[in-house]
Amino acid sequence: MRFYKFSILFLALLFLGCERDDICAEGTPTTPRLLIEFFDATDTDIVKNVPRLSVYADDPSITTPTNENTSGAILVEPFGTERVFNRNSNAAGLPFLLGAEDEFITLRYFFEKDTNLRLVDDTSTNSNIDVVEITYKPEFVYVSRACGFKSIVTELEIEVIDDGDNWIQNLSFSNTIEQSITVENEDETHVQIFH
Repeated sequence: MRFYKFSILFLALLFLGCERDDICAEGTPTTPRLLIEFFDATDTDIVKNVPRLSVYADDPSITTPTNENTSGAILVEPFGTERVFNRNSNAAGLPFLLGAEDEFITLRYFFEKDTNLRLVDDTSTNSNIDVVEITYKPEFVYVSRACGFKSIVTELEIEVIDDGDNWIQNLSFSNTIEQSITVENEDETHVQIFH
């Protein structure tokens, strides 16, 4: 009888010790990407495709993508599953590099318009590459015991590096006039690029 009572007490404690957050739900927010959407520079309310767009990270260890080598550095378009490489696109999702909390990180991404012109054998045609520089601080936020931490990005600033031949005419944060933003989720577009 004593063993029976001990077993029931042990099982009760075992079940009471479990929490609902022992399993990380599929819809739990994780570290977001920076969502960018492209708009017409003359009619800023119109979403506009960038012809033959490729987006990839500026990293010395990455070779410029070719038809034969579509590098893993090419970014995934956030509203679908295709990579943004030499295709008409009106959106891109940029992953963040995460370092030490509350230390500024600067990333550069190449936005290449008319990639098909670079890929052909005709040396008289070429694409137009603009460099977008992003500066931010990562911050780690506790989600739950099962999910651990997620990262959010604070004090994000973004600019286009002027090379004298920019196809990107302007950019702004969506729905704000602030100079920097915090990125916590992927529920909506964060940056609008006008071309």
